[in-house]
Amino acid sequence: MFKGVIFDLDGTLVNSLGDITNAINTVLKKHNFPTISVQECKSFIGHGVRDLVVKALPKENQNEEWINRCFEEMLAVYRDNCTIKTAMYPDISNLLDELTARNLKLAVFSNKADELTKKVVKAIFSKWNFEVVEGLKLEALKKPNPTVALEISEKLAIPAEQLIFVGDTDVDIITAKKANMHPVGVVWGYRTKEELISSGAKFILENPLDLIKIL
Repeated sequence: MFKGVIFDLDGTLVNSLGDITNAINTVLKKHNFPTISVQECKSFIGHGVRDLVVKALPKENQNEEWINRCFEEMLAVYRDNCTIKTAMYPDISNLLDELTARNLKLAVFSNKADELTKKVVKAIFSKWNFEVVEGLKLEALKKPNPTVALEISEKLAIPAEQLIFVGDTDVDIITAKKANMHPVGVVWGYRTKEELISSGAKFILENPLDLIKIL
């Protein structure tokens, strides 16, 4: 029934919370702004780096000048430090081995900046063939906009309804539904099981290898 899998990146394939928190806090400290906790950062992730910066800034500094400045600084810091603590979640490698053995095509679609998405995937997933890796290029096209997901479908030459979309946030589930893909949520990421279910996830993974059950 399914011929391919599109994965979200942060909170789905990799735990990147440490590197992201360190990067935003480096910028906040530079300007003597209050830093954020790992838990706060976790709740801010999912809508791209710019959105994270907006949420992390003090309310009185949430204007275009400060947002643009800190966004560029965050990208610069994170670009050089995006694979220090970031690592695959347990059993992700086993899942990718199994999907590859079954000849399913693999792709990544993240709201992380495109350059950084590609850098992380290249550094951590060089063993596997992700045929398409797409990060955020235009704010207007970030998830839950389904445009890029549908472009991935075309590049893989697989109809949308034959693709599983795996993610850890409501943004991923909504994207999958809008693209007419099979929405699957994971519980080890940055959002709750309840949020994923209420967003319309058709299946919830407690462990990566649970995905094999629906193939």
